[in-house]
Amino acid sequence: MIAKNGYGDQANGLRNMQQAKVKVIAVTGGKGGVGKSNVSLNLSISLAKQGKRVLVFDADLGLANVDVMLGLRVEKNLSHFLSGECRLEDILVTGPAGIKIVPATSGTRNMVELTPTEHAELIRAFSALQHQFDVLIVDTAAGISDMVLSFSRAAQDVLVVVCDEPTSITDAYALIKVLNRDFGVYKFKIVANMVRSMREGQGLFAKLSKVTDRFLDCTLDLVAVIPFDENIRRAVRKQNVIVNAYPSSPASLAFKNLAGKVAKWPVPETANGHMEFFLEQLISPGA
Repeated sequence: MIAKNGYGDQANGLRNMQQAKVKVIAVTGGKGGVGKSNVSLNLSISLAKQGKRVLVFDADLGLANVDVMLGLRVEKNLSHFLSGECRLEDILVTGPAGIKIVPATSGTRNMVELTPTEHAELIRAFSALQHQFDVLIVDTAAGISDMVLSFSRAAQDVLVVVCDEPTSITDAYALIKVLNRDFGVYKFKIVANMVRSMREGQGLFAKLSKVTDRFLDCTLDLVAVIPFDENIRRAVRKQNVIVNAYPSSPASLAFKNLAGKVAKWPVPETANGHMEFFLEQLISPGA
């Protein structure tokens, strides 16, 4: 029954977030090492500097690293909330520009095997925070696990980060393919990351589009070309983000431009698209 497995409560929580006009964006990529978390953080902080109230969810539940990347001290994380030791708001950490972060944990196997009831508790807790934020950035894990697919399907916008490596393109296509064919996601926003030029970024997008146009029923939109920038590595070594450490660098300007676009993306008036599909799957008997 729905009431026993918790999916009904989870669906209600997601509907509440939708009603509160929270823009939910999943940042994913299929492959590790493409700079996904860096994109998530720089985008989040750039949005906050443009006046948005931003919540970042480190959804790589078994290998979390967002707090480490920012040099933040975390007393409690998602595992403490799920064990009933504290409320979700008790584990929130404040990051640069006032962004709030939901820290997960690293090296804990059971965190990547949440039960339906734990999923429900998580979404219910997020829904209680709905009036405090304008944007929720979900930084997913790499790969195409059930957890990655669930969070990507739940988001209103799926931001796929890809770099100019064969494995990155292949894995991004695999992720898009599963979300499109199996779960009815038809629109994807692409970030070409760590490229040498605008032309290279557009060429990377063309490679991916060529395959998806041929084999899938979906639309790709190139929303950002982030240039390769040595200052990103320098910022990472300082446990900082480039938009703070080197605000005038080429990559920083690209992230600020992306944030300006994201701020204008509409929030659906009602649950629709793949959000609606996700909710239906949660409450269906075969989910």
